[in-house]
Amino acid sequence: MIFDRKNYSNELLISLYKELLLPRMIEEKMLILLRQGRISKWFSGIGQEAVAVGSTLALDADEYIMPMHRNLGVFTARKMPLDKLFMQWQGKKDGYSKGRERSFHFGSNEHHICGMISHLGPQLAIADGIALAHKLRKEAKVSLAFSGDGATSEGDFHEALNVAAVWNLPVIFVIENNGYGLSTPSSEQFICKQIADKGIGYGIKAITIDGNNILEVYTEMAKARTYCITEQKPILVECMTFRMRGHEEASGVKYVPKELFEIWGAKDPLLNYENYLKEIKVITDSAIEQIRKDFKEYIDHSVENGFNAPNVVPDTALELADIYAPLTDSLVAVPTENIATEMKFINAISEGMKEAMNHFPNLVLMGQDIAEYGGAFKVTEGFVEKFGKERVRNTPLCESAIVGAALGLSIKGYKTMMEMQFADFATVGFNQIINNLAKIHYRWGQNADVVIRMPTGGGVGAGPFHSQSNEAWFTHTPGLKVVYPSTPEDAKGLLIASFADPNPVLFFEHKALYRSISGMVPGGYYSIEIGKAKKVLHGTDISIITYGSGVHWAIEYATAHPEISIDLLDLRTLLPLDYEAISASVKQTGKVLLLHEDVLIGGLGGEIAAWIGEHCFSDLDGPVMRCASLDTPVPFDIELEKNFMAKSRLHAVVQKLLQY
Repeated sequence: MIFDRKNYSNELLISLYKELLLPRMIEEKMLILLRQGRISKWFSGIGQEAVAVGSTLALDADEYIMPMHRNLGVFTARKMPLDKLFMQWQGKKDGYSKGRERSFHFGSNEHHICGMISHLGPQLAIADGIALAHKLRKEAKVSLAFSGDGATSEGDFHEALNVAAVWNLPVIFVIENNGYGLSTPSSEQFICKQIADKGIGYGIKAITIDGNNILEVYTEMAKARTYCITEQKPILVECMTFRMRGHEEASGVKYVPKELFEIWGAKDPLLNYENYLKEIKVITDSAIEQIRKDFKEYIDHSVENGFNAPNVVPDTALELADIYAPLTDSLVAVPTENIATEMKFINAISEGMKEAMNHFPNLVLMGQDIAEYGGAFKVTEGFVEKFGKERVRNTPLCESAIVGAALGLSIKGYKTMMEMQFADFATVGFNQIINNLAKIHYRWGQNADVVIRMPTGGGVGAGPFHSQSNEAWFTHTPGLKVVYPSTPEDAKGLLIASFADPNPVLFFEHKALYRSISGMVPGGYYSIEIGKAKKVLHGTDISIITYGSGVHWAIEYATAHPEISIDLLDLRTLLPLDYEAISASVKQTGKVLLLHEDVLIGGLGGEIAAWIGEHCFSDLDGPVMRCASLDTPVPFDIELEKNFMAKSRLHAVVQKLLQY
């Protein structure tokens, strides 16, 4: 191993050595504790320390890093207290995630570290969003995301690189090529000679370096940082290294040829650098002995502090309270204008976004074709001329990467909206929504100030991939808010409230309502509280609890059947539900019909029916009934689609319920 100190001072060389040594000694201690049965699991980075340490030290302390579970050197180089880290690893109350996460699945804004999720690849898109924030603010800063060689096979890797390239983002993608994804060798992961070759396809600069040479890593990462800032472009840095332990200790290393341990053992990043410093007389054996002694005392003291820290005492109220970021400002704003105007549903949504863009100068809109083209449904037509291309951004066909980028922007204090061109396409970004946006506040206190607009629903003859109602997928996910308006007034007010809310909101807009429904809409900026249902009709015979298109079906049915006194409740928000309003409607009539366009099995109606059965049983005069669409994909043919829709069975279900 050849070291080039360049013009680095002795102090810097020694500092690099200490930063290499500390994570190695911590890991050696953890392995002892593991064998003693005092800890349960550990992902070792022994042999790879130079990548994490060199990369971290080459950045400014306020530049965000997205590390993986083998990057202990990132956390120690950012000077995170070891006793608190150990509390984190042991699931203690005073760790970084209050016992809710293990190992390195956490972040710390104080140290500019964003915690990973087990899916690995999605972290790269978050780095895109943070880099975009730097670019929008004209800051000379970068973001840096780690990934292993295995994760480069994931779609998120390719989406993130593509977005970074297209948007010219100052982000460093660091690939730790240690030869294995758990037990699968690189030869079964990709066919190109080097991972850096993948950068060519995205038109970005990519280099391969010796990941075990701390001076080479530090030097090349500093150059990469300068390149990203100067050129305002991304770079991929492939670091060749080797994992000297198993994927995690329980998995062992039997699948690795023994000769590889001999080859890479000779390339140990710590021992080689230590010998080099001794050879050039920058450090002595006695100095090394003293450094090790000091570190051992620090580690032993921190470990004991960690073991002695209080365990978590479950507090259900606290667990539920931490699902959402607190609402710091009032989210209910009265109309700023006294004049109301009649407008279509789609225009009300457009007006709501305009008001939010004016009210929140840090709001960025993203989506496929939303800029000059105005979006697939023309909701954002004219927005580029009014707000500019920096805030109204066309995106590549990269749903997952754009959701991740939205989260990255949120980490840097931006508000973001992503238009999912059709709600059906959310499947391509499902992981980012479910595992990153929804869980991040609960995991380590970082909010996701992101709104995803979801054009949804059938009735327009669009077939199975542009018509499904998938809102129930997201109501099952703690941490999300799910909003579904049915009128223009509510659409505008609830959309503004969604932008004001610091939590991730899935905002469903029924496509069939866009131009078929009109109503009076207050002017100016106003909001409607999320989580509050609206009584549409007061009645005594039967309660219909619904949302979206179901509201209009119920109104149409009530108009055609004046002999039935219908109590109609529009939920408006599906997560969290307004249980008080639901209970009041049940008490009003004693007979409840749950109506939704979604299919029957697994639909939201089943959950509400169960809740009513548990909490309102004494108020019922008959069984809670559901009216939903057929348990099939949404068919294309108009007559087949009409038969599919819940509306076609509404009369039969109402009559059946009235007979009780």
